[in-house]
Amino acid sequence: MKQKIAAWMQGRYGADALSRFMLVVYLILSATQLFPLHTVVRLILQILSATLCVLIFFRLLSRNIPKRTAENTSYLACRRRIKEGVLLRRNRWRYRKTHVYRKCPHCGVQIKLPRVSGEHRCACPKCGDSFAVSIR
Repeated sequence: MKQKIAAWMQGRYGADALSRFMLVVYLILSATQLFPLHTVVRLILQILSATLCVLIFFRLLSRNIPKRTAENTSYLACRRRIKEGVLLRRNRWRYRKTHVYRKCPHCGVQIKLPRVSGEHRCACPKCGDSFAVSIR
């Protein structure tokens, strides 16, 4: 039986990070339906969870591998941007007394600078552009 399933799945996309994320969201939506909710809210949650379940199985069994890979790549890029933003905010709070953060006017990358009052020149580590920084 195991070999038949493996042979049937041959050439299909299978699971990836986006599918696992969608499965977690599906489980959360299904779990919230266990609580007493208004009828309209329960119906909306049921429709969303059923749609998500169909979409999960569609992605798992799809044979259009380049399209599913592109979807997963864009999901991973979005997840990375969110994670970097959260880490930047955490670090800004953590080092608020000893460092300041300034954005490079050329490429937009956030640069961590020591909190030393006065006018300074700073070079961006990414693009190499030099710009003036005023720290109070």
